[in-house]
Amino acid sequence: MSSKKALITGITGQDGSYLAELLLGKGYEVHGLIRRASTFNTSRLDAIYTDPHFPKHQLFLHYGDLADASNLSRLVAKIQPDEVYNLAAQSHVRVSFDAPEYTTDVTATGTVRLLEAIRETGIRPRFYQASSSEMFGLVQEVPQKETTPFYPRSPYGCAKVYSHWITVNYRESYGLHASNGILFNHESPRRGETFVTRKITRAAAHIKLGLQDKLFMGNLDSKRDWGYAKEYVEAMWLMLQQPEGDDYVVATNETHTIRECLDVAFGRVGLDWHKHVEIDPRYYRPAEVDLLIGDYSKAKAKLGWEPKTKFKALIELMTDADVKLIEDQLSGKVRRQD
Repeated sequence: MSSKKALITGITGQDGSYLAELLLGKGYEVHGLIRRASTFNTSRLDAIYTDPHFPKHQLFLHYGDLADASNLSRLVAKIQPDEVYNLAAQSHVRVSFDAPEYTTDVTATGTVRLLEAIRETGIRPRFYQASSSEMFGLVQEVPQKETTPFYPRSPYGCAKVYSHWITVNYRESYGLHASNGILFNHESPRRGETFVTRKITRAAAHIKLGLQDKLFMGNLDSKRDWGYAKEYVEAMWLMLQQPEGDDYVVATNETHTIRECLDVAFGRVGLDWHKHVEIDPRYYRPAEVDLLIGDYSKAKAKLGWEPKTKFKALIELMTDADVKLIEDQLSGKVRRQD
């Protein structure tokens, strides 16, 4: 068992919570950065506190923000982490068009603030940067791999390109063990409710239980490479166990349309989505990303990683979880997810 210390930004998100569980299971002391809020925003970490198998005494949460450079430096110096996982971001693509400056400040500049905090303290942790398939945007190659040129189509994608290249720059300029994980879409029952897969599975559950009748959607023809987030965080950890930092695509090498997602989710609860889905132009992006499909062969060869959960099983898993969650909420067994 390990006695390493890890710092995770974005620990209250989907990926952060799964990564925290993975690292705690490996004996890490886990430190998480959370933003101060007037309401509870740690529901995704509930499993750690309720499952007796997790050593909850090894989880420490610290208030902070990627917009606050001085606090980042203090925390890095205090924690002295062996590994740093930068997962925090304004990560909703459609929202990034409405809040481009905020998205840039947190998703792009926040990364260099964290890297500078590491450099200035003089410690030598291994660093993971959460890159994104949205960097490929208007794809220049099919499938996309580590050498495919970037062509981002949103403020979020542009911010992630900056974070990706600044991580490479610190690796090459300062000898930092730094890796970029170019993760394609990855989902789970912990996915935020405004992301398209969770929006669909949650709506299917609500409609099945008679709590709503319509689901308003945008472009149904976009194709995405969807995998299971719980499996993808293992790839993050594996990157930081390698002798040197590098960049890796993490994907399934399969692509599916949003229509297919509707087919699976509504079919799982015995409904015809055509009777409930309406198109709303408000949900169209100013610039669309039509096709994403990732080649994970490098991750398989060097990390020994490959996806296990396929698209249909993933969407069914999420739909089942949303039906159970809503039933439990109706009966008062659980509080609402953040």
